[in-house]
Amino acid sequence: MTQEAARYDVAISGASFAGLALAGALSDALGPELRVAVIDRAAPASMPADARAFALSAASRHLLEAMGVWPAIAPEAQPVEGIDITDTSLDSGVRPVLLSYDNATTAGEPATHIVPVGPLTAALQAKAKNHPSIALLAPAEATGFTADDTGARITLADGRTITSSLVVAADGRKSPLRDAAGVKVIGWAYPQTGIVTTVRHERPHGARAVQHFLPNGPFAILPLTGNRACITWTEDAGEAKRIMALDDAGFLAEIDKRFGGKLGAIALDGPRQSWPLQLHLARRYVAPRFALVGDAAHGVHPLAGQGLNLAFRDVAALVEVVADAVRLGFEAGDAQALARYERWRRFDSAVSAATFDGINRLFASDVPLLRSVREVGLGVVDRIPALKRFFVSEAAGLTGEVPRLLKGEPA
Repeated sequence: MTQEAARYDVAISGASFAGLALAGALSDALGPELRVAVIDRAAPASMPADARAFALSAASRHLLEAMGVWPAIAPEAQPVEGIDITDTSLDSGVRPVLLSYDNATTAGEPATHIVPVGPLTAALQAKAKNHPSIALLAPAEATGFTADDTGARITLADGRTITSSLVVAADGRKSPLRDAAGVKVIGWAYPQTGIVTTVRHERPHGARAVQHFLPNGPFAILPLTGNRACITWTEDAGEAKRIMALDDAGFLAEIDKRFGGKLGAIALDGPRQSWPLQLHLARRYVAPRFALVGDAAHGVHPLAGQGLNLAFRDVAALVEVVADAVRLGFEAGDAQALARYERWRRFDSAVSAATFDGINRLFASDVPLLRSVREVGLGVVDRIPALKRFFVSEAAGLTGEVPRLLKGEPA
C-alpha cells in the first residue's frame, strides 16, 4: 500500500453491522469524494454460520431503505403484526396472555420486522464491496492509533499504517481501539446465558411474536418467514450449560417445555448458539478524532432485542453530524461534531440499558407477591390503548430526537 493510498477521511475498525452500515451511509451522504476504510480481522467470505435473528425496528428499516439495501433483505424479513406477553413459572400448564397488542405504528407500518443474520450481513457487505469510495481492508486488524491536529494514524497488526481525519471503533464489546483511546467502561456480568436457535412448527404463527417471562429469564418466539420461528432464550448460566450439552432430542424437549404448544409440533431447523450475558457502557463515546458505535459503545440485555437498533441509532446520528460538518467545510473528525454525537447518543443508550436491566431484574423472580404485582401491572397496560401505542412507538424507534436517516430522509 502506497502512502497516498493509505490516506482516508474516515477509518472504521470492524465490519460489523454498525461498521458496514456506517461506511455505506456516510459514503451515500457525502459522495465519492469521501474516502472510507473498513478494517476487519475476518475476510468477508469467511463469516461463520449464525443462528441469530434481529427484531429490526421501523426506524432501522428506514435506514436500510435509505441505503438501498432493504430490497435484498425484504424477502426474508417477517413483519410482526402483534405481540403477546405472558408471565408464568416453568411448570405452568396454562400460560394466559396478560398483555397483547397490535404492532403497527401510527403511520400504519409494522413497528418491527424479524430479520435473520444472513440476509442482513450479505446486503451490507455487498453495499460496501460495490461502493467506489469504500476500501475493505480484510483480513487486517487495527491495534492502536494516535491523533493530533493534523489527523489520526492507525496502526495495523501487520505493521502497516493508514491515516484518516476520523477513526470509528465498531469492533465489538472488547474493542482494542476503545482501549487505545483510553475510554473506560462500566458494567457487570449477568448470571445468565443467551441461547438462540430456529425451529419449524406445525401451525402458522400468524405474524405474532411471543415473550414468555420465566423465572430464569425471558423466552421469546420471534416469527420468521414460513412456519418457522427464531427462539431467543435467556437462561440461568448453570442450567444453560446443561441444556447446551444435550443432544438434539433433549435440546428440543427443553424448548418444547417452554414453547407453549399453541403452534403444534416443533422441530429444530438450524444450529444452536449460546453466549454469556453482560451489560456495559462506555464512559465516553468520543475522544479527539475518535468515536464509538455499536457494541464498542454499549451492550444491553437482549430481552427486548434492541442491541442492533441502538447500534443503527448510533450510525444514523454519527452520519448526520459528520455530514453536516463536512458540508460546512470542516473535517470529518471535527471536535464539535463529535461532541454533538456524544450528547445525542450517550444519554439514550444509558436510559435503554437501565430500562432493559430493570425489566430483567423485575421479571427474574418467582416470588408469588411480586408475580401478582407484575400480573396486575401488565393487565392495567393491556386496558390502556395510549400506553400500548407508546410502547409500539418506542419499539419502532420513532420517539425523541430521531436522526434523518431513521425517518427515511437523506442524511
